[in-house]
Amino acid sequence: MKYIVIGLGNYGAAVVEGLTAMGHEVIGVDASELNVERLKDKMVTSFVLDATDETALSVLPLQTVDIVLVAIGEDFGASVRVVALLKKRRVRHIFARAVDDVHKDVLEAFGLDRILMPEKDAARVLVQSLELDACIDLFQVDGDHYVFKFRVPDHLVGYSINDLEVNCKFGLKLIALQRGRSVENALGFSVLERHVENVFPEDYELQAGDVLVGYGSYRRFMDFWESCK
Repeated sequence: MKYIVIGLGNYGAAVVEGLTAMGHEVIGVDASELNVERLKDKMVTSFVLDATDETALSVLPLQTVDIVLVAIGEDFGASVRVVALLKKRRVRHIFARAVDDVHKDVLEAFGLDRILMPEKDAARVLVQSLELDACIDLFQVDGDHYVFKFRVPDHLVGYSINDLEVNCKFGLKLIALQRGRSVENALGFSVLERHVENVFPEDYELQAGDVLVGYGSYRRFMDFWESCK
């Protein structure tokens, strides 16, 4: 996919590097020549310009990319003005960063495809990690529902999936089982090879190293996790 990222500060730079690493084409835009210069090798092309200037903005290939992402955060006025100009030019898909709830509320009025709140999301992930006190991956689907992935605790090895009562007691749905088996690599070392099963028997006996993936309410997952201790 092709992206334009407007605002190449710390957040915008991280977005550019991540998109490029995934094989996407990225065009970077910033008023600071220094910000553009430090990322020039990560982008297919770049522009040093003030995106709040409607005339300057008109030189960008806004209609030939898949998504325009406004990564400006701290300068509230600049962020809102750039989004307004993009909407005026009928850009198809716009993502924008918001640094707080007021910023988010204003951006929502434009009917954007997505509003990003990286600082708030990072704080929530940290709090959840501290609360869970374990290495558990979470992906938020909506306000309270998540896809969760966790390694089976050692003290549950030997139990069957049915013994966990994930669905009947906690209202959670298991959607995948990741199993591992030791294999010998080309150098003769033993390594763990994993494969995912989307269909598995409820009487399957959990093994050391197994990983479960499920879906449901965060609070109900917390109830389940507490019951596993």
